[in-house]
Amino acid sequence: MIASLNSAQIAALFASSPAIDQVGINERIGRVQTRSIKGAAKLQGLRMALSMIDLTTLEGKDTPGKVRQLCYKAQHLHDQAPGLPTVAAVCVYPTMVAEAKKALGSSNIKVASVSTAFPAGQAPFEVKKLDTLYAVDNGADEIDMVISRGRFLAGDYQFVYDEIAAIKALCGPSRLKVIFETGELDTLDQIRKISDLAIAAGADFIKTSTGKIQPAATFPVVLTMLGAIKDHYDKTGQMIGMKPAGGISSAKLALQHLLLVKEVLGEAWLSSEWYRFGASSLANDLLLQYQKQVTGKYQSATYFSID
Repeated sequence: MIASLNSAQIAALFASSPAIDQVGINERIGRVQTRSIKGAAKLQGLRMALSMIDLTTLEGKDTPGKVRQLCYKAQHLHDQAPGLPTVAAVCVYPTMVAEAKKALGSSNIKVASVSTAFPAGQAPFEVKKLDTLYAVDNGADEIDMVISRGRFLAGDYQFVYDEIAAIKALCGPSRLKVIFETGELDTLDQIRKISDLAIAAGADFIKTSTGKIQPAATFPVVLTMLGAIKDHYDKTGQMIGMKPAGGISSAKLALQHLLLVKEVLGEAWLSSEWYRFGASSLANDLLLQYQKQVTGKYQSATYFSID
């Protein structure tokens, strides 16, 4: 049970957060970006990154057939390479949750659903509530909600906190990912503030972006959010998941993110239970690099399915 916070307690929460050290962040990122992963460690990292992907289709032209195709790809990333992991989840709109659950059958792949008037979040709470309940009732294992960015930037932190907490209460056993849309937030201090607020309100994961707005999952943003997770864990012993989404399309970037996670949070977070990539296009580059490591040859860019 999450303890409800009032405005004074929220202010105290923010006051206890450390100031953002931009120089320190840049230095830490620079060290990670200059490190090289090779051989068996690279193969392990590529497999790990594949297992953390949320394959996603969130378009107005989505159809049941497109969702079924996505679910097939989730289960058959590359049948010519036996032993590859499946992705962690597929992510769809609430109206496609039932179709995805049916298509995935008895696999271990989760079905995530966006909610709360994704991507803008511009709807009355009753609409957001129905959006979430529809997804949960149709079997969503995970809910990816968007915060009310306008209210947050206006300083109405109580409203944002209460909304996250209310959606969490509707999720039941489904895990809640809270999307910040970091490209619309002004500073790293704001990103640290919303990270602390979302965690306090009951987020199981914090997530950078919808993938609709850039910049998204930049290294400074991700490191700031990881810092909030670490500080919360150090204080409470409670693990919170992380999902960078938007802009991570290469295996090199994904491996650098995993290095950063290991350095900040430790190996316990290096699983799909606690770390995800919201980057469908990333899967193909990971497969290309994996095949290169195994066979010594690159496949053509069109060798793997796009959808």
